[in-house]
Amino acid sequence: MTLDAGALLLQTVPFARTLGVTFDHTGDGRAVCRLADRPDLHNHVAGPHAGALFTLAESASGAAMLSALGDQLARAVPLTTGATVQYHKLAKGDVVAEGRLLASREDVLAELDAGRRPEFDVAVEIRNGEDVPVCSFTFTWTLRPNRT
Repeated sequence: MTLDAGALLLQTVPFARTLGVTFDHTGDGRAVCRLADRPDLHNHVAGPHAGALFTLAESASGAAMLSALGDQLARAVPLTTGATVQYHKLAKGDVVAEGRLLASREDVLAELDAGRRPEFDVAVEIRNGEDVPVCSFTFTWTLRPNRT
C-alpha cells in the first residue's frame, strides 16, 4: 500500500482543509495542489490573501516531503524550520501550487540514520489559471528523531 500524502496532510493540518486546499497529485517527492478562487479568501486587491497562498504553498511542500519520506513517520517528526517567498504578480482566480523536494531521499535518510536531524528544502511555485507564475517559495524542513 502506498501513502496518500495529500490525504495525510489534509488529515493532520485542518487549516488546509478549512481553506479548501485539494490535491491533484502526490508522489516521488512532488505534489500538486490547488485553491479555488473564493471571495472570502481575498485580500484588499481582490486576489487570494498572502496567508491563503502561504498555506497552499506549505501544503504542497509538506505533501511533496511526505510523498518521499512519509514512511519515516514512525521514527521522526517532520517540521518546517524556515520559509522564503517571492511574489511575482498579483494572483487572480484559481491558483495551483507545485512542490518538489530538492534533496534526495537517500541523503536525507543517511543523515537520519547517522543520528542527525537532516535539513532539506522543498521548492514551491504557485501559478494562476493562465499558467503564469505568481509567487515562489522555498521551505526548509527537518526530521526530528522521536525520543525513545
